[in-house]
Amino acid sequence: MVTYIDATNLVLGRLSSAVAKRLLNGEEVVIINAEKAVIMGKKGRIFREYKEKRELGSSVKGPFFPRMPDRIIKRTVRGMLPKDSPRGRMALKRLKVYIGTPSDFKGKKTEKIEAKVEGIAGTTYITVGELSEHMGARF
Repeated sequence: MVTYIDATNLVLGRLSSAVAKRLLNGEEVVIINAEKAVIMGKKGRIFREYKEKRELGSSVKGPFFPRMPDRIIKRTVRGMLPKDSPRGRMALKRLKVYIGTPSDFKGKKTEKIEAKVEGIAGTTYITVGELSEHMGARF
């Protein structure tokens, strides 16, 4: 069974942990509108932290940190899976993440996850799309 999740206004960490649990239970998950997921916190701090992650290691050996919104979400989910075990690797293969909504998924019914940002008043956040543009991605 394939689960379709629209990432619009969903907090990245909460979305990722919910998706990781589903993947480990054997579900296939498709995340659409990856660029509209949000990261909680102040803009400057978020930009600084992600810039530090990108600058770690060497350009040859890694670790490599993505710029594109779909890759950022997939990397975040990967961090919540036991990627070194066969179970975790198979779980990650069941995840598909897309920027925007591909024409194949236009009529599909998306599932709601309790990870929305509307319930948190007075907080600051940025979207994954804004972060990607700041790091130099073009999508």
